[in-house]
Formats: sequence, C-alpha cells, structure tokens
Amino acid sequence: MTLKIAILGAESTGKSTLAQDLAAALAEATGLRCTAVPEWLRSWCERAGRTPRLDEQLVIAETQHAQIDAAARDHDIVVCDTTAVMTAVYSRLLFNDRSLEPLAVMHQLRMQLTLLTALDIPWLPDGLQRDGPQVREPVDNLVRELLLAHGLRWSLVSGSGAQRLQSALDAVAPLLRSRPAPRRGLFSRLDQRNAEPAARTWSCDNCDDPGCEHRLRG
Repeated sequence: MTLKIAILGAESTGKSTLAQDLAAALAEATGLRCTAVPEWLRSWCERAGRTPRLDEQLVIAETQHAQIDAAARDHDIVVCDTTAVMTAVYSRLLFNDRSLEPLAVMHQLRMQLTLLTALDIPWLPDGLQRDGPQVREPVDNLVRELLLAHGLRWSLVSGSGAQRLQSALDAVAPLLRSRPAPRRGLFSRLDQRNAEPAARTWSCDNCDDPGCEHRLRG
C-alpha cells in the first residue's frame, strides 16, 4: 500500500519546498520509490492568469486528488503538496462556501499522515496565489478547525531549512519502520539522534501536541 503524506498549511509556509525535499530525502534514505505531487492550483493560476472563481474550486480539488492517485499507482511514497482541504478552506474564507468540506474530508481520510506547516518562517510574495501575511493565521485556524472537527490528526512541522525537513522526517519515520526498504539510513540516524536527548530542544512540556505552540503562536 502506498504511503500518502499530505502537507497542509497557510500560504508561504514552505509547503512546496518541503514536499520536494521530503520526497528526495525519503528516497535517498530508504531506497523506496518516492515522489512529490505539486499543487495543482499553482499550475491552474499560471495558465489562467488569475485566481479561480467559486464555480472552479471543485474541479481544482478533484484534479489535485486525481494526480495524487495517479502517482500512487507507481510509487511507494507520495508526498502531496496540499490536498482538497486547502481548497475547501479557501472556498470558505474567500466565498463563504463550505460545500467542498465533505469531499475534502473524504480525501483526507485516505492520507496516512498529515503534516501542518507552522507560521514560523517569513511571508514572501509569490505571484497570484499570495494574498498577504494577514491571511496566514486565519487560514491556519480554519485548517485546524476542519481537521479537529472531523477527528483528523496531524503533526506540526516547524523550523527553517534543514530543521523543518528533519521535523517532517521525525513524523514520517514511525510509519516506515515496519515497511521493507532497500536502505534503512533514515532509521539509524533517528535512533542515534534519539539516544542523545540533550541535543533536542523542546519549546514546552507538551511540544509534541499540535495544539500546544506557545513559542510559535504567542
């Protein structure tokens, strides 16, 4: 069974970079067939030269998951640069429309892991998709609300650069330990690091709880 990893988060929180880096790191460490499925909305906006209307949101969500399903047929691990959850969240935020939420939840239940990118890196402009730093916290709140309302668990990914990637690898590793892999380098590195607790910096006593982010969210 293909392991599907969803990366969700507000704009300019490093989802696309993390998806590519995580797929490459997993392929190198495990020898498994890994790929990253890019965000279809980005391609759609580039082709149309604008952001989508309300009536175009459903097709964007469905196309995203059609591409994920296609990648899953030929790979052991698929890292998804967003899912229909993000389409549903933006439909609610921009159009006050929640009709896509059932579809988004259905698809999200097919993900074996959900990673939520923290708001701890600077906002950067990036074409038509970026509305501004002021929307990051509202979007983040709506993503969490949707996931919590349907009992969908997630792991928070924080830090910058290599630290952000390592945060994602930490979350993925437990799901891979029981899977046969040509290489096991990821697990030996994690075991070595976990044997050195002094090297790990926790933000609070409940740092592995996605709802506890005193340092990141004030």
